[in-house]
Amino acid sequence: MASLARIRPHLPRRLPIAVRGLQTSADTTQLTEDAHHSKPFTVRLHDDSFRGHLTDTPSLEVEVSKDELLGMYKTMNLMRRMEQAADALYKQKLIRGFCHLAIGQEAVSVGLEAGITPQDSVITAYRCHPFAVLRGGTIKGVIGELLGRQCGMSHGKGGSMHIFTKSFFGGNGIVGAQVPVGAGIALAAKYSGKPIATYAMYGDGASNQGQVFEAFNMAKLWDLPCVFVCENNKYGMGTSAERSSSNTEYFTRGDKIPGIQANGMDIIAVKQAVKFTRDWVTSGKGPILLEFVTYRYGGHSMSDPGTTYRTREEIQRMRSTQDPIRGLQRYIEEWGLASEEDLKKLDKEAKTEVDHAVEEAKASPVPSDQDLWKDVYYKGTAPPFLRGREREEVHYY
Repeated sequence: MASLARIRPHLPRRLPIAVRGLQTSADTTQLTEDAHHSKPFTVRLHDDSFRGHLTDTPSLEVEVSKDELLGMYKTMNLMRRMEQAADALYKQKLIRGFCHLAIGQEAVSVGLEAGITPQDSVITAYRCHPFAVLRGGTIKGVIGELLGRQCGMSHGKGGSMHIFTKSFFGGNGIVGAQVPVGAGIALAAKYSGKPIATYAMYGDGASNQGQVFEAFNMAKLWDLPCVFVCENNKYGMGTSAERSSSNTEYFTRGDKIPGIQANGMDIIAVKQAVKFTRDWVTSGKGPILLEFVTYRYGGHSMSDPGTTYRTREEIQRMRSTQDPIRGLQRYIEEWGLASEEDLKKLDKEAKTEVDHAVEEAKASPVPSDQDLWKDVYYKGTAPPFLRGREREEVHYY
């Protein structure tokens, strides 16, 4: 029997194309003019902050202001403190069930919010707590929901993965299922004729789901104003991107849909990429892919120690060299916008705010038995009665 080598047609050898890699450091942005305390000033991102597929990349020149940078610094600290509080409450067995934290990925959530408007829509997977707060919720509401208390954003009945606001369509527990829902939200926006961008977010672990590609197809077919955002934190559960995906350049996987890959550890780069993609979809150009290369410090969920498929040294290296909060702190200090003491004060304020929210959430009562019959149907659409677990268990509205 002839060997494959013998019967394989002779093909010309392909030489690898030199492609510059993406820069993922959190502190490589440079001043291009003196930093001002009272008016915006211009900075320049690292040359390799973005890569483009079928499109140009965002401008490296970005206008920022002191108040904006300090606001983003405090907000990132708030989000991290909230997630750390959730971690502690889970270990105290006050939070039960699933709980997925986004410690290390704060630049993505806070930077995304900085680049969109309150009217825009966001939908994501189960690593959702920061988005819920930033999209109109509260820290108390998130912690209360995790604790299963009445003050929770879903009245303590939804848990970690089911938190919503009017412009945030939730964390979603089925891997990749939120992506076609995001395309539907974008269809509604286009149908209404409003200049609304929808950000449908998913992880590298969900990138190979068939429904993700089906959503890409429909969005391109109908030119929907949808930004498909891959939060590439390098690991889908316990599997590295390289072991799960033959093509790990997720921003290129939309077929005819253009894509942008961006540094997800530098919040200024995140905001710039978000503004670029928002302008793209709201100007009628159709959908676009946006990949943020980021990193999670903890495990996939609280049941995952996060060190069986990667080394502790890798995690520590990322914490010490590419942390998004420390990167922004360096900008603020080196550009003379605030002192180390000023930033410590903001850190303390963030801790106090989260601690207070935790205590208020813990003091809130758990849902009553009657609460179990509420919120099953949209207000005004409930049937005359609803049957419970047993035939005799009936609730009349």
